[in-house]
Amino acid sequence: MNPDPKNFGLIGVAGYIAVRHLKAIKETGNNLLASLDPFDSVGLIDSYFPQSDFFVEFERFDRHFDKLKRSGTRIDYVSICSPNYLHDSHIRFALRHGADAICEKPIVLNPWNVDALQVIENETGHRINTVLQLRLHPKIEELRNKILNGPKDKVYDVDLTYITSRGNWYYISWKGDIQKSGGVATNIGIHFFDMLGWIFGEVKNNVVNISEYNKAGGYLELKNARVRWFLSLDYNDIPTEFRSKGLRTFRSVTVEGEEVEFSEGFTDLHTATYREIIEGRGFGLEEVRQSVITAYTIRNARPIGLQGNYHPILKTI
Repeated sequence: MNPDPKNFGLIGVAGYIAVRHLKAIKETGNNLLASLDPFDSVGLIDSYFPQSDFFVEFERFDRHFDKLKRSGTRIDYVSICSPNYLHDSHIRFALRHGADAICEKPIVLNPWNVDALQVIENETGHRINTVLQLRLHPKIEELRNKILNGPKDKVYDVDLTYITSRGNWYYISWKGDIQKSGGVATNIGIHFFDMLGWIFGEVKNNVVNISEYNKAGGYLELKNARVRWFLSLDYNDIPTEFRSKGLRTFRSVTVEGEEVEFSEGFTDLHTATYREIIEGRGFGLEEVRQSVITAYTIRNARPIGLQGNYHPILKTI
């Protein structure tokens, strides 16, 4: 049992990722005092914190936080699982109420929002943490150590392919609105862009070959890597041999033609992330800056078509 349990609030508790946060709060021995979501199908809370309060209106959630504070109950952290475009506002809410923030990816959609949040961090003295769980994956850590301990001037050839098919609902929801989600590169790609930057260094060149509502592909030149990348929500882009097995997701990262296998080991990464944050080792605003800039640049770039060093899958779609 945790001898010093922390008190949490959670925004966006009806979202699919929220259960990982509920599990992480529980497994680290802490308490969820209150959660918020405009959608009230949140019975999953009963499996973790049945005594916690729940709100469907932000104003009442805000008032509840104020009442807790005035009664002497401290909220240590606010976990944020809301739609991407609301992250900035909800982070500000957390810090104004004297809590640290734990925010899902992408922490914000635009690079200048990172700068503004740094100002608020400095003003309040509270910290903004983000969830970059791939950095805690043993296979990814192993790859990074291999690259760091390899030749310093070597530039590796990397291919990233991530196809995670989505039904028609996706495009009707906020996720299908590029102004709210940031589009494909942000919504499904930012973890991978962060991972690649963490391993291979800063971005030197960012070229977009194709950019559509449900897929994008391009070329990233990093300090130590040439990366051809392709991201898609289109089931038809999944290789035939995988579709024939009934699979709706395909993920591949190769370095110098060798597959990096990290399909397993995702189960407890949010819990590991929470442990790191509570111990003061969370990933902050500077860690996310490069991936936010990368995704923003891709979203606003003019695609050049099949020119240059593009991903080979682009010839087939």
